[in-house]
Amino acid sequence: MIFNCIAFVICTFFINKLCFFLSPVALFVILFYSYTKRFTALCHLVLGLGLALAPIGAYLAVTGRFDVLPVLFSFAVLFWVSGFDIIYALQDVDFDKSESLYSIPAILGKKNALRVSELLHFLSASLVIAAGLIAYFGWFYWIGVAVFCGMLIYQHSIVKPNDLRKVNLAFMTANGIASVIFAVFVIADLFFTRTFRSPFHY
Repeated sequence: MIFNCIAFVICTFFINKLCFFLSPVALFVILFYSYTKRFTALCHLVLGLGLALAPIGAYLAVTGRFDVLPVLFSFAVLFWVSGFDIIYALQDVDFDKSESLYSIPAILGKKNALRVSELLHFLSASLVIAAGLIAYFGWFYWIGVAVFCGMLIYQHSIVKPNDLRKVNLAFMTANGIASVIFAVFVIADLFFTRTFRSPFHY
């Protein structure tokens, strides 16, 4: 782990200065997450933050500067990941309580935890829609948005507080389909329609 952390920082040095100076921040978030269940039910959001660094990190690596669109996508990832991690954590309620670990399902109960997850996924979908409007994406993008939102709705329709048999279907399958298909349609939109006409510098 220590070797990989050092290698990560060294690699960022050869990308650009901004990535290099921010590399300890990324490492801290990723390494810190493992300990958060010991003291905060917001551990799901920390996990979401760790994965949310990917869109903005990739943008910084390519351009060396911040911008509005990747930040919107990063927040969309934060809320998306946090939401489905709460669903997955429904299975661990008894264990978390027995080991004095914190999670939203353990603190709020399964029913309320699902409501929180729904809110987070609503925020994620809203940000994906906002990103499409701000950047003037074309119809390929909006097909991807429809699939993404549909998969969010689907996973909440199959998981119930008193029936967790389909948690893995919601957690793995639905989110896997959502992410891959959304990515394919975003790439298709950029490649075929080239509709970046935003007043921002994308």
